[in-house]
Amino acid sequence: MATSNLRIANEAWEALFRAQATIGRELTEGDVWGELVPREYGVLYALSAAPDGLRITELLDDVLLTQPGMSRLIARLEARGLVERADDPGDRRACRVRLTETGARAQREIGRAHGRQVADAMTQSLSRHELLQLRDLCWALVSS
Repeated sequence: MATSNLRIANEAWEALFRAQATIGRELTEGDVWGELVPREYGVLYALSAAPDGLRITELLDDVLLTQPGMSRLIARLEARGLVERADDPGDRRACRVRLTETGARAQREIGRAHGRQVADAMTQSLSRHELLQLRDLCWALVSS
């Protein structure tokens, strides 16, 4: 890699990292979470796209926790009636975690407020065209 590309790549990474940290902090400190913390909402969000539920190991891909940390988080959500465990028909040793009706309702309500919060944060400084470019660039980074 040419020296100039090395420098530019590192500058781009630094800018991306700082932007994510700044906006992430703003979103985390928002008042949309109700009785949940953002990581708990992240689990509900991931489960909302999986009507048959997900294994805990699959949830680890969406929420950056260790396996024991994820198990504790699931136990807290289960105790509050937001998720339930069900046998995994493909593997008798495993279980799948899925939303309860209460969990699905909480995810939708918080999700609407969080979606508005994200849109407000992202549109403060970026035009529609820039948002589309940013989306496409980020997807290019994760698909390569």
